Amino acid sequence: MTSNENTIKGTALLLAPAALVFVAIFAVPFLLFFAISFWELDLYDIKPAFKFGNYAEVKDKYLGITAFTIVLSALVGVLTTAIGFLYAYVARFKLPKLADPMLFLALLTMFGGYLMKVYSWKTILGNEGVINTALVGAGLINKPISAFLYSPGAVAITLLHFAVPFAILPIFAAMRGIRDIEVEAARDLGASGLQQLTTLILPRCRMAVVIAFTLAFLITVGDYVTPLLVGGKQQMLGNFIAPQFGSLFNWPLGAAMSFVLLFFSVITILLFERLTAWWLKP
Repeated sequence: MTSNENTIKGTALLLAPAALVFVAIFAVPFLLFFAISFWELDLYDIKPAFKFGNYAEVKDKYLGITAFTIVLSALVGVLTTAIGFLYAYVARFKLPKLADPMLFLALLTMFGGYLMKVYSWKTILGNEGVINTALVGAGLINKPISAFLYSPGAVAITLLHFAVPFAILPIFAAMRGIRDIEVEAARDLGASGLQQLTTLILPRCRMAVVIAFTLAFLITVGDYVTPLLVGGKQQMLGNFIAPQFGSLFNWPLGAAMSFVLLFFSVITILLFERLTAWWLKP
């Protein structure tokens, strides 16, 4: 046996435990969940079958809310990525001496608690919240604006606040790989600040930007607590999926809704990746 074969065999043995864990925890439940999406419900009794009735019901009843969920999540993903990129850019290139404190501050916001952020924005945007109180006190409005809360905007702001640190970290890590001498060389060759950004920094951070968008998008698209607390009547698909596995006990329909959402999510992420590859050609 050659040294190459020994190396391959040793690597396979080292990876085997992780592969088994992946198959047992992720692959098998995923395939089982997919199979359940074709089953049928008969008086709270789930029966194995191979029918497309659940997917037809999703198309007839939930296609509109699915589209709304994807669009809102994509918007939150884009805004989160843009804010995360700006924050990381300032920390890395404009205020390098403050980069560590700025990064620590971003990390600190991740430990504040998800529900605490949701209720904080509910307090800020509510009728008796900070914004309405300030506007009424300044005489700009006569009565509180109820539209601040229980709206798609409130959902977007709350989820953006939660997801921004997840965008900052991968982008900042990518920017650390860009040496100062490269930026100085581009400047010496006559590149403006915008040209340095578009021809050097952004292309080198493309995959980090895609990762940031993916994280923010997936956090948003699968959320159902935030729309429930600050979205009011405007809910997302997750708010219809959760009851299927709880009070309604309709696992096949819930599984079908989940896979439809997963399908459109993968399409959205792939489109974003292709757009960035086309726009940020190295």
